[in-house]
Amino acid sequence: MLLEKKNVVLAVSGGIAAFKAASVASMLRKRGASVKCIMTEHATQFITPLTLREISGNPVAVSMFGDIPEFQVEHIALANWADVFVIAPATANVLGKIAGGIADDMLTTAVMATKAPVLLAPAMNSNMYLNPIVQDNMKKLTAYGYELIEPDKGHLACGINGIGRLPEPEDIVDYIELAACRSDVLKGKRVIVTAGGTREPLDPVRFIGNRSSGRMGFAVAKAAAMAGAEVILVAGTTDHLKTPKGDVHRIDVESTKNMKEAVDSYYDSCDLVIKAAAVADYRAVHPAENKIKKSDETLAIDMTKNPDILYGLGQRKKHQILIGFAAETTHVLEYGAAKLKKKNLDMLVANDVSAEGAGFQGSTNIATFLYPDGSMEKLEKMGKDELAGLIIERAAGLLARRK
Repeated sequence: MLLEKKNVVLAVSGGIAAFKAASVASMLRKRGASVKCIMTEHATQFITPLTLREISGNPVAVSMFGDIPEFQVEHIALANWADVFVIAPATANVLGKIAGGIADDMLTTAVMATKAPVLLAPAMNSNMYLNPIVQDNMKKLTAYGYELIEPDKGHLACGINGIGRLPEPEDIVDYIELAACRSDVLKGKRVIVTAGGTREPLDPVRFIGNRSSGRMGFAVAKAAAMAGAEVILVAGTTDHLKTPKGDVHRIDVESTKNMKEAVDSYYDSCDLVIKAAAVADYRAVHPAENKIKKSDETLAIDMTKNPDILYGLGQRKKHQILIGFAAETTHVLEYGAAKLKKKNLDMLVANDVSAEGAGFQGSTNIATFLYPDGSMEKLEKMGKDELAGLIIERAAGLLARRK
């Protein structure tokens, strides 16, 4: 888990969206983080400190003068303890006080004292959010280095539809994860990641495809963004996966031809390509214009080969690092080594998709890294996020050696 051994201070100010803080705290703990909460006096009118204490497993700080013996100087101890400091929801009042340098309660005093990344998740009525004073305060805070989580649009507690809704807890936790785990090992690099499967039409309602969920490719894109890269994520069909947080530009495609065109358009300007997509190798020569009706016992369809995207990139490679995947069911290392050489790759991630814990649909994978010099690195079963982190770490090493 990426947030394991990370310390998160979750500060809650007095808005109706404060109820979502309980879910944020719960999700943070499920992802391995240690959580300590601060509440303003107004926040306690919407959700009780007892709720956050039980969910976080730690005392909740409310008063500047409360007796919590765990801390010596409480606001300083919390400020120093934090790897990430997040205020969710952040009301117009709290934004204004921080922007103005006012530190008159536990929350504003602690946030002034911390050197950790500070995430602000504004949530309020649309008119308040769009008020020029609030907008100026947010611009000022951004200039100071605070990070804003853009509010959602939707139905608000005041009964209107508009901007100002606190994002869903999962999205907030994703932003916290990015802030807590990012590095600069790929800063200034442009990375293309392909993910998911491609579909080739047979008629208007049927297609040829595969079982790829896209989870591995999206995990790689997430890891690359956390490493500071500009990421071009070319996504085929997936399990309705959300675009990772960070500098990620997503391009949705359907066919292998569409994916090739998207990758080709960015290839010359990129530094690294990680081709995790499972593309369809063949397509119908003449897809039917109308639905193919059921008639004979058998159906013959003429198929032709799709362009080999990875092979083409290997032939054109100049300064780029090129990493491929080989999802096999037999002779995994043998086939992987042949693919590595044929496609002029710098590294190949080989895995047996028939093995338990290594299939397309699961959250884990079992992989072996293969290199052109014949060396290999066999890995144990691990989560796809963890494996993606190792792939990015090895890719950064290959880029550093190429300089």
